[in-house]
Amino acid sequence: MVNKLKKVSILFALALSSYAQAQNLTKYIDPMIGTGGHGHTYPGATVPFGMVQLSPDNGDEGWDWCSGYNYSSPAIAGFSHMHLSGTGCGDWTDISVMPHTSLIADSFRFFKVPFDHKNEQASAGFYSVAMNNGVKVSLTTTERVGFHKYEFPKGSTPFVRFQLNYMINWDSTVKTRILLLNDSTVVGYRYSYGWANVERVYFAARVNRSIKNLHIFECRTHGEIKQIDETGKDYNGELEFTDLNGQPLMMKVALSSVSYDKALEALREIKGWDFEAYKKKAEMMWEHELEKTVVKTNDEHLKRIFYTAVYHTCLAPVLYSDADGYYKNAKDNVRRMRKGQRYTVFSLWDTFRGLNPLFTLTQPTRNIDILNSMLAFYEENGLLPVWDLSTFETNCMSGYHAVPVLADAVLKDTKGLDANLVFEAMLASANQKERGTQDYIKYGYLPSDKGSFSVTLTVEYAYDDWCIAQVAKKLGKMDLYATFMKRADSWKQLFDAKTGFMRGKKANGTWVTPFDPYFASTDWRTSNYEEGNAWQYTFFVPHDIQGLANAFGGNDAFLLKLDSLFSVNSNIKGESAPPDMSGLIGQYAHGNEPSHHIAYMYNFVGQPWKTQERVRNIIETMYHDQPEGYAGNEDCGQMSAWAVWSMMGFFPANPANGEYVFGSPVFDDLSLKLPSGKTMQIKTKNNSKANMYIQGITLNGKPYSKTYISHADLLKGGVLEFTMGDKPNKKWGIETNNWPSTALK
Repeated sequence: MVNKLKKVSILFALALSSYAQAQNLTKYIDPMIGTGGHGHTYPGATVPFGMVQLSPDNGDEGWDWCSGYNYSSPAIAGFSHMHLSGTGCGDWTDISVMPHTSLIADSFRFFKVPFDHKNEQASAGFYSVAMNNGVKVSLTTTERVGFHKYEFPKGSTPFVRFQLNYMINWDSTVKTRILLLNDSTVVGYRYSYGWANVERVYFAARVNRSIKNLHIFECRTHGEIKQIDETGKDYNGELEFTDLNGQPLMMKVALSSVSYDKALEALREIKGWDFEAYKKKAEMMWEHELEKTVVKTNDEHLKRIFYTAVYHTCLAPVLYSDADGYYKNAKDNVRRMRKGQRYTVFSLWDTFRGLNPLFTLTQPTRNIDILNSMLAFYEENGLLPVWDLSTFETNCMSGYHAVPVLADAVLKDTKGLDANLVFEAMLASANQKERGTQDYIKYGYLPSDKGSFSVTLTVEYAYDDWCIAQVAKKLGKMDLYATFMKRADSWKQLFDAKTGFMRGKKANGTWVTPFDPYFASTDWRTSNYEEGNAWQYTFFVPHDIQGLANAFGGNDAFLLKLDSLFSVNSNIKGESAPPDMSGLIGQYAHGNEPSHHIAYMYNFVGQPWKTQERVRNIIETMYHDQPEGYAGNEDCGQMSAWAVWSMMGFFPANPANGEYVFGSPVFDDLSLKLPSGKTMQIKTKNNSKANMYIQGITLNGKPYSKTYISHADLLKGGVLEFTMGDKPNKKWGIETNNWPSTALK
């Protein structure tokens, strides 16, 4: 055993030495980007897709504190181990701890300590802050363990408060427990009800100093107790220590969904108490992610925006199972993945559009586990996940968008995925008796008087059904292919040629009136559009853009409508208009996902130079290297995925057809490491802010006239070279045989 540990130590030392000589791309990651405004990201420490997200919470509530933290707040109430990145709903912030220099009466729900941002530092896998109570906190993590380092003022009495009743927004504590195992270890759990109606988190914490006392408070009566009542009351705990004489207090906190015994096992991820070594290890893990896309540019701002975007694409989904693959789901069943790990946090309404297709390039191995986690959810619940949080179905947002994610994987021949099980799960979701699906099937659209957000649901179901049709065709199930191709046409039922918009229609076939394309509402009882209006949703037909153009009367009429989207006024009407409709250019709303493919639609109808112009403008105006750097909610990586794709030079406008549509690359050179083991080098000649227009493209030295590149061709690697200019080349890419796939097939 000694020799084995010595060998591990040598390998770790060699890895650190190699890291020291690496490019250190992690210096361009700024976790503060997105923590201000409506970005809803957190600044704390984590590793790629890790179970632990160890980050500060302000003790404030509201929409802009969905991650527990917003840059505008001047105080910290605790450091919890679980956070959501960029979501529009708030939950988690589980297992909150807070160092103090005195015992805090349990009458405080949020005991806040002021701090100054000048005393705060955040980087890849690390967070630190010196608070006004004199305590300096430093944090790093492994996949399942948070590593804390506390420096207390000399002469003080250190306390560490486990605030198990800490909760924000929709969350509420149901049951907690904290137990002292020995003079250096405590264990416990927190059960809660919130956005995830069922959530159970077990923890084990170990410190490097003897615990003098564990003070236990009953959360509801606020009184300290001497004997734990096992009837299920809620408890907080405070660890008391003697004066540390200026020495740091170190603490490891491991999580598990199964039991605190499994959390104790997880503590083994951190051996010893070398905080700096594990901080470097976390940074190395992030360096590995960034090295998949190495860019060259003299613009340091672009590097920070790009690499922080790559960072944000690796924060969700997150690990949910223990190292051995075991997990306890929302039904309280302990299960084990057949192979690999279980993941949770599937913000699929957002991420199917760009993040999940990106995983097929940047996360080929991990992506198999993510896909199989969706199938595990199906086997446990009978339906694919819509928005899986802690393996609980929140049913948040519209569509059944696990379908395009799984379809994309099947159509790309992803190994390790059971295509027949995928198809079975797709059919179950497409024919479910919930979420307006039966009325959608019966009428050929969802009538507005039969369900909420009827236009949104119809156009999104139509796209998902097109994805099912493609998988059916690949599997040779031609009868079902025909059925779902017909369902994929459902959007046509809601297109009103007279107004030129997708509109709500009643079951009797009459249009919903009054109609105003600028109107939006969060009232699910009356709104036909979810987090949007007719302007945005009229363009959501990514599987049949030519069909949509024909509905307008042809490509010229469609182009006029597309132009107008970006040029009309940006006023959103309605007293309860969704705050998500942000980042407006005309009625194009980059701060919300339904718009994310629209700038690329010009390629599909013969005017690719307009895509180039729009995309470059969006990159320059909607992404900044400041806390308020995002135009809207970051949404578990989707806002960043759009930037990563678009800054590289292309985007999956149809997320499941394996085509990446060209925009306007921003880097002089980019090397993309591919799952095939090869590299695609993307060169940009004459690159500058003014030179946003493609003059021509070569692939491996040969002229390339298509306005997209296929997934299969990208995997072959080589050199893709763009030549840019300051004026549109209106002859390049305009022939129909060079357009991306525009029609149903």
